[in-house]
Amino acid sequence: MKIQNPGYLITESQQNNIIKVRGEGEIAVQPDTVSVNLGIVTDSKELIDAQQQNSMAANKIIDTLIRSGIIKNHIQTFDYRIEPEYDYNQGTQIFRGYKITHILQVKIEDLTNIGKVVDTAVQNGANYVANVQFTTSHKEYYYQHALTIALNNANNKARTIANTLRVTLNPTPILVIENGDIIQPYESQQLTFAKITSNTQIQPGQLIVKASVSAEFKYLSIGG
Repeated sequence: MKIQNPGYLITESQQNNIIKVRGEGEIAVQPDTVSVNLGIVTDSKELIDAQQQNSMAANKIIDTLIRSGIIKNHIQTFDYRIEPEYDYNQGTQIFRGYKITHILQVKIEDLTNIGKVVDTAVQNGANYVANVQFTTSHKEYYYQHALTIALNNANNKARTIANTLRVTLNPTPILVIENGDIIQPYESQQLTFAKITSNTQIQPGQLIVKASVSAEFKYLSIGG
């Protein structure tokens, strides 16, 4: 006999009676850390001039961030690109100059300070802001709780199936496979803009920590 439904599979043979289930668990947590990409994009006809402008702007922003309380090793280069730019006139490619993009990834641990950090960077030369991503420094702690919920969910599903079929379930699974974890923002924060007004408000929302398992349980049929 084989009964299949979304989320579980039951197989029965002369040798093994097995219920297979998938358990899921999730919890909502407050983030305590955020990273944001702050960029400096400069254009110039001459490559050396563009590099010098970009370097000066980047150094100014880094110094300003450190003075505002950001730890130096929480500032790192995320991307650095030099790109030639062209105009097109009646199908003819005309060299216009160079664009240099230097993106810094900044980690902020005081979430009340996000808007101030962004505003300060923009006021001191940043003209690109993107990828505001919230996370938690206690990921493993919260994941363990979500995993417990997932295991309980798998046990409850197996018990429900066994009770419905009027069979006796062995409550200890013979196999448990951890399917991995997911952390996703409850409220997504994705920003990309060149200018920001003062007193920027960026809300952290919540994070959803998810865990899932696959489990197999043995059961005894009536008379088996």
